[in-house]
Amino acid sequence: MSFFPGRDPQPGDAFACDAIEQLIVPRASDIGGFAVRRALPSARRRLVGPFIFFDRMGPAVLRGGAALDVKPHPHIGLATVTYLFDGRIRHRDSLGTAQVIAPGDVNLMTAGRGIVHSERSPEELRGHPLAISGLQTWLALPDGGEEVAPRFDNTPAAALPVIEAEGVTARVVIGAFHGARSPVRTASDTLYADIRLAAGARVAIPPDAEERAVYVLDGTVEIAGDRFAADRLLVLRAGDEIVVAAPGGAHVMLFGGAALGSPRHIWWNFVSSSKERIEQARQEWRSGRFDIVPGDAEEFVPLPQR
Repeated sequence: MSFFPGRDPQPGDAFACDAIEQLIVPRASDIGGFAVRRALPSARRRLVGPFIFFDRMGPAVLRGGAALDVKPHPHIGLATVTYLFDGRIRHRDSLGTAQVIAPGDVNLMTAGRGIVHSERSPEELRGHPLAISGLQTWLALPDGGEEVAPRFDNTPAAALPVIEAEGVTARVVIGAFHGARSPVRTASDTLYADIRLAAGARVAIPPDAEERAVYVLDGTVEIAGDRFAADRLLVLRAGDEIVVAAPGGAHVMLFGGAALGSPRHIWWNFVSSSKERIEQARQEWRSGRFDIVPGDAEEFVPLPQR
């Protein structure tokens, strides 16, 4: 989840497609019996719009009494977005929130000046095989909004608009896509869409967002004659409509939005335009000055060594 010590992604193979600005191959890490693939940040690409972190969790089934147990840990300067395809996770945070996220729901936690949260398999589901498949992403907060008050928002799957046409099914998670707009509110212009394509289907990615990328979750996609396999991050060239085709069917995540006005630093779970602010957060977590998580205050993730 959000603190996983994933290895840095690496550049992809050479490609000829002019529509692709960058291709990134995520690095996989085994975390408690399931794979997590980290596509952002990478040495070649730090952000796509406000997205500064992109983790693909699973798909996997936890057996033999195994469960997801991400202990309380802090964040500043970002908003986490948890979006599941399978399984359930109970979120608790220092605001007193206790929320089980189900597939298709959106958990948006705005850390702002500071929040602590945990993510665990629900107690009532333990003792049985537990499916887990989904995405966790971080949105860097914009200039002037990094120190806002923390908050938590859950949007159920039923509230998200779905577009269906000619073999394409697209759920608009955040922002607007092909005339449909999500009710999820973010601090800056953000695009996030869950797109499934039947065999032979095509979808046009409009140039509305300043920065755009596609993560191939399943299947193979074709763009301008080049084919790209699953678990590839494709950063799209700005300014043009780009058509994504799926000769044999595919499942992709489209994301991006407006570029930030200034660079961001990222260390552990902290994001900020100021290195000094990150150092302050380090000292506050080390000295116990962050708030506790009601109902989950017995454990915590210690500050890592530099």
